[in-house]
Amino acid sequence: VFSLIRQRDLLVHHPYYSFSATVQRFITQAAHDPKVLAIKMTLYRTSGDSPIIKALIAAAENGKQVVALVELKARFDEENNILWARKLEKAGVHVVYGLLGLKTHTKVVLVVRREPEGIRRYIHIGTGNYNPKTAKLYTDVGLLSCRHELGADLTELFNVLTGYSKQRGYRKLLVAPVSLRDRMTQLIQREIDHAKVGHPARIMAKMNSLVDKKLIAKLYEASNAGVQIDLIIRGICCLRPGLANMSENIQVISIIGRYLEHSRIFWFQNNGESECFIGSADWMPRNLDRRVEAVTPIEEGAIAQHLYDVMELMLSDNRQAWELQPDGRYQQRQPEDEEPVRSSQVILMEQALESIAKG
Repeated sequence: VFSLIRQRDLLVHHPYYSFSATVQRFITQAAHDPKVLAIKMTLYRTSGDSPIIKALIAAAENGKQVVALVELKARFDEENNILWARKLEKAGVHVVYGLLGLKTHTKVVLVVRREPEGIRRYIHIGTGNYNPKTAKLYTDVGLLSCRHELGADLTELFNVLTGYSKQRGYRKLLVAPVSLRDRMTQLIQREIDHAKVGHPARIMAKMNSLVDKKLIAKLYEASNAGVQIDLIIRGICCLRPGLANMSENIQVISIIGRYLEHSRIFWFQNNGESECFIGSADWMPRNLDRRVEAVTPIEEGAIAQHLYDVMELMLSDNRQAWELQPDGRYQQRQPEDEEPVRSSQVILMEQALESIAKG
């Protein structure tokens, strides 16, 4: 795994690509690799018999520095989290329970490894929990990378979470409640500025819920400026699309299929210099202001293009997509006469099988 990550950034898209063969293997190999010095990760939800927990225990027994930040207030999983947190502590893992007043919701792993060139940091930043069971049912994306700036940012984020520093700025990461809200607002404003001078302007965003009043107001402002806004919101959406003089340039769909859509992806056209981000945060006050969240830019062009293609595929879905109407009702899309059926989850499964067949 480490040699592959050194070659280029890797995107994992679950459940189309196996969690156990990617993220789980990354953590398990780190636990048993004699060159690995430290493993640090956040755990919001996982299964009691999780291979992730077993790998962290093995890493501690192998003499590595292991830090696990456990969120005890993960709704419905409080008792379960306490039980395996105690198990980790008994094995010698340094278990941290987060920051006072903030729920830790971010999905990140940091692996520190000694190599001939010196110390190298490997990271995983994702949208979903480190739970092998739900990884078979939820769609999530994650980035595996050894980029220096991301490694440095995660090092400093873990220093904050373990109480060693009070970091207020990061090189690449957008971190809530420090910078995420302001940066998302700036990115929307940039599209507004492009639209006002006649440049193409577009925003695509995929998340679980859209509730935050300030960002919704900013999206309305962007729509009125001529920005095309395409939203894929699986759950609660407090924005109303298609309203005259307010949201005429906004469409909202929800994909309801075999898998629960859980990934968070944000794409901004930026006059041809597009930027793409993934991370753990929805656009809700609790995520932006009362939780620790991490969103990373995608700097590998092929990965950014793939995520763009995935969102375009979902926006073209005419079978599993439900379109939000101006009056708040959802209407299921249906293929027109003789129009081929486009079910985004089915197509993504087919693409994954084709990729496996090609080797």
